[in-house]
Amino acid sequence: MKNVLILCTGNSCRSIMAEALINAKMQDCVHAQSSGVKASGKINPYAQELLTAKGYWKDVYHSKVIDTVLDTAFDLVVTVCDHAHETCPMFPKAVKTIHIAFEDPSGKAVDEYAKTLDLIEEKLLPIIKTELCD
Repeated sequence: MKNVLILCTGNSCRSIMAEALINAKMQDCVHAQSSGVKASGKINPYAQELLTAKGYWKDVYHSKVIDTVLDTAFDLVVTVCDHAHETCPMFPKAVKTIHIAFEDPSGKAVDEYAKTLDLIEEKLLPIIKTELCD
């Protein structure tokens, strides 16, 4: 089983959605975690509602700071916002890092969350599959 970290700024929306989606759709080869470079400490309620409706939500998901995962041996780190990409810390163990930005739906219409989740599935999951499952 490979480990991937999805890194965002606040760890409240995009990174949580990616974590849940990867864990739901790729559980045979990848385990995902997420964190934020400046974690907000809360989950965006619209993101959580969408993940719950899709059956992807698990109560273990929560907003966490990067310090809590720095010692984890990740096979891949994915930054999903430009700020996280620019401020991504060095990990103790050499790890491949890739960047694929998704627009933050926070503060926008509720249907924007579903669009972001669809984009994550369409763009990020194939990359994760190629990097870690093939």
